[in-house]
Amino acid sequence: MTRSPTPPAGTDHGVRLAGGSTGFLLIHGLGGTPVELKLIARALHAAGHTVHCPQLAGHCGSEADLLATSWRDWAGSVHDELARMRTRCERVIVGGLSMGAVLAIHAAAERPQAVDGLALYAPTLRYDGWAIPRHAFLLKWLINTPLGRRYSFPEREPYGIKHARTRRTIVEAMASGDTSRAGLDGTPARALQQLWRLVAETRRQMPAVTCPALLVHAREDDIAGLSNAFEVQRRLGGLVDAVILDDSYHLVTIDQQRGIVVDRTLALAQRLAHKRAAAAS
Repeated sequence: MTRSPTPPAGTDHGVRLAGGSTGFLLIHGLGGTPVELKLIARALHAAGHTVHCPQLAGHCGSEADLLATSWRDWAGSVHDELARMRTRCERVIVGGLSMGAVLAIHAAAERPQAVDGLALYAPTLRYDGWAIPRHAFLLKWLINTPLGRRYSFPEREPYGIKHARTRRTIVEAMASGDTSRAGLDGTPARALQQLWRLVAETRRQMPAVTCPALLVHAREDDIAGLSNAFEVQRRLGGLVDAVILDDSYHLVTIDQQRGIVVDRTLALAQRLAHKRAAAAS
């Protein structure tokens, strides 16, 4: 199969939809792309909200582009977009998928006055879902060896998607070689090492994060087991509204129960708007 060329470095594939005074800043996952959040973004925008899904530094390009960045660069992309949204919106809810959810929590810890709420979709502190190879834990011991530094975890069935037709679409996008459509077809070990460092920092910060949070996780998550959601819920310092999906895999923003994700996200925005109105009166 012929693979399309990698998108040129510097191309911005972010999604920005202008709307009302409540803004959603949605962050994609490691090695991923804003497309992961496009369906949710459109639904939130259709309800009248402003939605930004930025492209993280080093993403939507080649593996070398990703490896040229660190977790602090990814967090910097989030902080820059958050500052941009605060000039346009009265309230900003920061959310994300997988690693994007961890970056959202980190942003709330670093910029507590700028983040009014969190929308955490399949937060990933560790890869322990049922589709992860049993030998994956060895990487932490091998990461500093020549073999470990060169290793890349290939994407594998079911690719985070339970819905068969959607999964076929994702596989076709990955086969095209256009990383702006479906991200990289594997996660380099050195990028995972950066994720571990982000998670270690964010774990320490979680108790200080007190803004309201929505947490959505699939019971059958193939990438990040339900224990990830339980840990986030336990560590965060504020109210957490947890939703456990019974018919989805990891990519809850794309899979067949995404309508529930949209409804609960809109409910969070409504609660924050009512709270602000009550405080003003």
